[in-house]
Amino acid sequence: LHAAATPESLLNVCMDAKHHKSQPGPEGQLYGQDNACCTANTSQEAHRDQSYLYNFNWDHCGVMPERCKRHFIQDTCLYECSPNLGPWINQSDTSWRKERILHVPLCWEDCEQWWEDCQDAVTCKVNWHKGWNWTTGTNRCPEGSLCQRFPRLFGSAAALCEQLWSGSYRYTRFRRGSGRCIQMWFDPAQGNPNEAVARYYA
Repeated sequence: LHAAATPESLLNVCMDAKHHKSQPGPEGQLYGQDNACCTANTSQEAHRDQSYLYNFNWDHCGVMPERCKRHFIQDTCLYECSPNLGPWINQSDTSWRKERILHVPLCWEDCEQWWEDCQDAVTCKVNWHKGWNWTTGTNRCPEGSLCQRFPRLFGSAAALCEQLWSGSYRYTRFRRGSGRCIQMWFDPAQGNPNEAVARYYA
């Protein structure tokens, strides 16, 4: 945690990472997001198959089904744009970011739906943060790894959500609307439920 972190200092903040703005603020072109850590451009890029954000290719083991991919896009948008992840920001000593999120309590439905929609998706790795072959400039499966369907590789919704980004998320039994878990999916028109959650944990 930051030196002398106060509850207030954990609210409405952006992490120090590759594409984040230093302060959250209005982003007019972002579907009514009046307070975001990402620019509209970052948000648009997150929706591309081969986005310049990290040169990360979802289709490293063949085409990822659309209904599965939407969760990864949503996950990227939460990570890049949410000003409500302060309580889970930790120091990180990688070349491309100084901070990362750790153990964000993800709502039960968000994780289960992600798992459900990715039953037919295929990958060769459990932890997508490291161990790829980047020699071509985009992530390829490491030598000797096998492309397998998600259920075979992860085994459960909890394993998918917790292992995929090396502990960024924590699988919880908390339901959407409980005020105790972060929602990846919500209707911005109804306000952002994650603000209250950040306040609770701060």
